Formats: sequence, C-alpha cells, structure tokens
Amino acid sequence: MEYDFTPDAIDLQLLDLLQSDASLSNQALAERVHVSPPTCLRRVRRLQASGLIERQVALLQPDRLAALQGHGLTAIVEVSLDRQGAEHLAAFEARAVADPAVQQCWRVSPGPDFVLVVHARDMPGYLALSQRLFTQDANVRNVKAFFATHRAKFETKLPVALS
Repeated sequence: MEYDFTPDAIDLQLLDLLQSDASLSNQALAERVHVSPPTCLRRVRRLQASGLIERQVALLQPDRLAALQGHGLTAIVEVSLDRQGAEHLAAFEARAVADPAVQQCWRVSPGPDFVLVVHARDMPGYLALSQRLFTQDANVRNVKAFFATHRAKFETKLPVALS
C-alpha cells in the first residue's frame, strides 16, 4: 500500500545507503544515520510502503556469469514503429517488457520510439530475440542495434539530495 509522505534528512540518508548496499543490517543502518534500530526499521518500512523503495535485488556481474554460462551479449537497440498511436506504442511496449531478454525498455523522443537494453547468451540468442520482437511485428519499421564491447560504468544508484 503506497502513501505519500515527505522524507526528511534521515530518510534521504537511508535511501542513499540502501542504494549502495541493500544488504546492510538494520543495526548497521541505524548506526550510520544515528537513530535507534527500531526507529530505523520503522523508517525503512515506511520508505517501502510509500513506494520510494521499489524493490531490493542482487546485481549480478555479467562477465562472471558469462564465464559460467557461456558468452554473453549485450545490445542497445533503437526501435522505430510505423504507427505511433497510443495503442500501437502500448502493444509493442507490453511485448518488449514481457521478454526476459529485455533488461530495460524506454520510450524516447525525438528519434526512435523505443530504446531497449537487451542481453542474450550469444548471437543466435539475439537473432531469436529479434525474430520475436522485431521481425514478427508488422508495425516495426526500423531496428538499429549497437553491440556492447566494454562496460565502462554501470550504476543503478539515483542521486539523492542530502542536506
């Protein structure tokens, strides 16, 4: 259940800390923001209930995972549609976000209609993805894929204005 509230400086510190390491214990969080553990737990639960904390996940290191499972392939893909009516955009978006190979899906403007970040095991895996999402959709006009050769930075942390 989401509700609105205005986070204070301690809440913002908690958000900043949790973005860096969500595995910190409640005790460690409480010590870092200088509140008692029960107060800290109550605040974190309030941040979750408000929707400011969307979810907590483990971030995997793609090169290490690829070494275990075989080669990994990441692509940034621009997709332009023939018809951009709301129903056409929504239909493509629904198909893209439902595909497990799509890590991120952005509607953008100007330029292409969508930018996708996709991850496939290898080039045949990417080809299968392109068949599912692009070739079989008569409304897809143009696809431009950029294949990642090196990841210089990957960050999930959003800037939090700390007072």
